[in-house]
Parts: sequence; structure tokens; C-alpha cells
Amino acid sequence: MSQTTEPPILRRRKNDLPDDIVLNILTWLPAKSLIRFRCVCKPWNSSFTTPNFISTHLNNFAHAHDNDNGDGYIIHMPRHTRAMNSSNRPICTVALDRTFDRIFDIEVPFDLPSGLSKIVGSCNGLLCLATSTNVIYLWNPSVRKFKRLPDSGLRITGFVKLGFAYHSENNDYKVLKILSYPWIGLNLTQVYSLSSDSWRRVGMSLRANVKASDDSFLSLAPLVSGALHWMSRVVEGEEERKVEVIMSFDVNSEEFRMLRMPDGAMSIVRFQTRLASFKGKLAFLTFGQSEQRGAYQYSIWVMREYGVLESWNKLFVVPLERFSVCIAFTMCGSLLTHCHETNNQEEKFVLVDTKTLHEKDFDIQQPLSVATFMESLTLLDGANMVSY
Repeated sequence: MSQTTEPPILRRRKNDLPDDIVLNILTWLPAKSLIRFRCVCKPWNSSFTTPNFISTHLNNFAHAHDNDNGDGYIIHMPRHTRAMNSSNRPICTVALDRTFDRIFDIEVPFDLPSGLSKIVGSCNGLLCLATSTNVIYLWNPSVRKFKRLPDSGLRITGFVKLGFAYHSENNDYKVLKILSYPWIGLNLTQVYSLSSDSWRRVGMSLRANVKASDDSFLSLAPLVSGALHWMSRVVEGEEERKVEVIMSFDVNSEEFRMLRMPDGAMSIVRFQTRLASFKGKLAFLTFGQSEQRGAYQYSIWVMREYGVLESWNKLFVVPLERFSVCIAFTMCGSLLTHCHETNNQEEKFVLVDTKTLHEKDFDIQQPLSVATFMESLTLLDGANMVSY
């Protein structure tokens, strides 16, 4: 009697990989590939939207790019540049970290009101953009989705500082908004949570003589050790002496704290002060005159142990022969500067290696704000999302 032979399709199924192994393999693929694979089958589509899959994919991507200098930077182009298409919407350029070579351009998929707009921050591939009128968007270019945040309900009449951060304890994303009214000694703080899609008031346990806002609309609040940071001014003593300090907001505990600047930074004649994240540590940058007449320099400190004033360490001094404004300090230690040539009044953007002092002209004109960028599935599903 002849033995019954199974159809080929059934024989193949016996050798199929278990579902958990298949999903584990998929977590190592680029986000754009996973978006295409959502249409393969319903189980894959539903699995890709689970918090566990999204966080595992994010961790795998970050681990794979820890040491290859492959982290991207997204450079937001201002509205008035030539870098626009027929829709008159600004574009963003994604560039390599170390070289800032052009990779590709991304059109901002939503209309921005007239006036300045900037990148508030970037976390896990999710970008936060805001306008000078405080219209705020969350946007993930990798999954081609965005959402406009609801109005916070406060009338904007004072100084405003915004920050964007990942809340690790709750796997949530938060937007911090501080309204400062120094002329009446008042600071109002609101926090938006992506999980609840709403704003709420947060108490600020600080003295009334703190101006909790940078003067620059374009300056970013770096996220270091789970806290957002920005420059502030405090009025001290009977003489009402104004002192610059670093303000921090812990995203998990929602508590504020003041940090002192490096001791050596106080005596420098400074034209610019900037905070940044450098290899996971808080960095403090100043631009001012050098001892050589007619020359300038950037001085860069890094806080080796977070919160310890004595751990500030001066890492770099970068001499420059022309007046410059720092736009970004990259994770590999390069300065993206806006330089003004004194001879012919020419303006250009230069990438300066702080170790070798090598300068490279930057071929993207008029970058407004710069933030780190990585592919992720964050914001793949949720309330009030817009696909494009």
C-alpha cells in the first residue's frame, strides 16, 4: 500500500519558525520596512502597534547604532528659505552625524502659521515642532504620522520656554511649557502628556525672582539624566544682582532644580551661552573673545557627574578668527556654526571638529534648528493621529 504524501504547503508549515522568533527578527528591521510589512497579515499588523514591540524595536535600533556614528540629525529649514517646494511648506533635511552629508529631504506635512517655527526637541524618533505663536505638533517622519496638540488654555503674554522629553517610567512623552512673567514675579508651568492627550498645571517650587526662560526662541532644552535644561536668571541679594543659572525639570518626578554654571565660565566675556547633550552628559558652551586681540573662541565644559558642581570639566577650547553663532553641538563633538566673514560680510555655515579644528563648509543654507533623529515606530497608532 502506497504511503500518502502531504502537499508541499503542509510540509513547509512544519518547518515554519515560531511566531515569537519571527517577531523578534522583525524588531531588528528598519521602521520603513515594518510599515510596508503591516499589510502582510493581520497578526503582524496588530503586533507592530503594541507598546512592547515598539519599545523592543527602538532598543534594538539604538543598540545597533551605538558605536557606528550613524545617528542622524534632522535640520529644520526656516520658512523663508529657498528650500521649499510648490506647496510652500518648509522642509527638513536628514544628515549624517559626523559629516553632516545630505541624505534626503522631508517636507513638513502640516501647515505652519506665519512667523518663526522651530524644533522643540526629539526623542526616540519623535519630533516636537512649535511656532512662535505656540502651535505645537508631534511628528514621526518614519511612520508618516503627526498630530497637533490641543490648546493649553493659557494666554501667551510673557516669556515662553518649551521642552520635549520621554517619560521612561510610564513609557510616555511630555511637553513642558513655562510661561514666565518676571515683571510680576510669576511663573506658570504646564505639562502635556501624550498618553492622556491633555495639558495640566504643575507647581513650580522656585523663588519668584527666577526668570525661567531663555531669551532665544530657537534654543533647545537638552534632555540629560531624565531632566530638561535651560538657562535662567535669578535676582539675588539686596542689590538685586542678576545671576545666570541652569534650570532643570525632572520629567519623572516633575520637580525643578537649579544648577550652577562652571566656575570658569563666569569670568568670560560671552556673546553666546548654550546647553547641549554630549555623550549623555550635560554640556555648557560659551562663545566670546579670546586673549588674542580680534579673535574669538568657544569654550566647552561637560558635567562628568550629574548634579555635582565640582565635576564640571573643561574639555575643549576652539579658537575662531571670525564671529560665529553656534546652532548645534553634535554627539561626536562637532560645532555647527553660523559664521560672519568680516572682509566681505559673507555669511556661511561651518562644521568645526573640536578635536582637530578642521572646518567644513556646510552646504545646507540657513538651518534654523537642529535635533537628533532616528527611525522608530513611535506614534504609530493613537488618538487624533493624521496619516499622510
